[in-house]
Amino acid sequence: MDVSFLGGPEPQRGVGIVAPFDFALDRELWRWVPDDVSLHLTRTPFVPVEVSLDLARLVSEHATLREAVQALTAVSPEVVAYACTSGSFVGGQAGEVAMSYAMSQAGETPALTTSGALLEALQEIGARRVALVTPYTKSVTDSLEEYLGEAGIEVTGRCYLGLTREIWRVPYRDVTGMAREATAEGEPDALFISCTNLPTYDAIPQLEAELRMPVLSANQVTVWSALRRIGKQAVGPYQALLDPVARSGPAAMSGLPAPAAPEPPAPEAEVALAGSALPGPEPEFSDPLTEPPGPDDLTGGQPPPV
Repeated sequence: MDVSFLGGPEPQRGVGIVAPFDFALDRELWRWVPDDVSLHLTRTPFVPVEVSLDLARLVSEHATLREAVQALTAVSPEVVAYACTSGSFVGGQAGEVAMSYAMSQAGETPALTTSGALLEALQEIGARRVALVTPYTKSVTDSLEEYLGEAGIEVTGRCYLGLTREIWRVPYRDVTGMAREATAEGEPDALFISCTNLPTYDAIPQLEAELRMPVLSANQVTVWSALRRIGKQAVGPYQALLDPVARSGPAAMSGLPAPAAPEPPAPEAEVALAGSALPGPEPEFSDPLTEPPGPDDLTGGQPPPV
């Protein structure tokens, strides 16, 4: 059968992903990606350390990042993303900026990190008060709260698992249970579910509908920010970050700014919160090309050019 009329595969845009050695959710990243974009993944070298602040520092060393980014240059990605939350917030805002710059210089390509993408996403939806869900230990969760505090983001509540390994095995029921507990008080503007190794894709629409607030996750904001830099949109079922209609349409989130589109504002929705007690924590931790950006670029100003 002659299939020459098909003309070959559809041209693809490339996004490079640097992930920690134990990252297990490649398929989850792909679920936010449109058909004309390919992800090119590489991993940092294995180190025999459990998920902890020490591991976060090891997998985010500049030499490690440069080597990983250079390994991706053969396939010429248009942007490179470091897909690790703890590894990109462990050094604070200054550390995250330095990481992004080191990566961009190594690959001569725009670069970003999960924690930088988080601040960008919070600015996009106008959230200044957040509840946190993490699989981490207390010390790593504390470090995330400190990173957000540097950016002027208030943490209204949090819930964590205290894991030090195999975070990808956590089921959705545990994620949703922690989300209910973390948002039960404090009136947060949004919920953030941390760790790129924690499954969240299918839980986000359910939680947004139940909690009546935007729900962000580490993998979601990473892919969203990377695609935004090449002029593409992430795809996904009715998620406030991806679809402005989800912020001001019939199922509007309360307290969020309306999108620029000329739609009449929806009536303010009442925030419905549900509390769910989970067992308490906790051992210690389970998991551009010019001038480097300044801290203001992470928390204010305009979105990055695409």
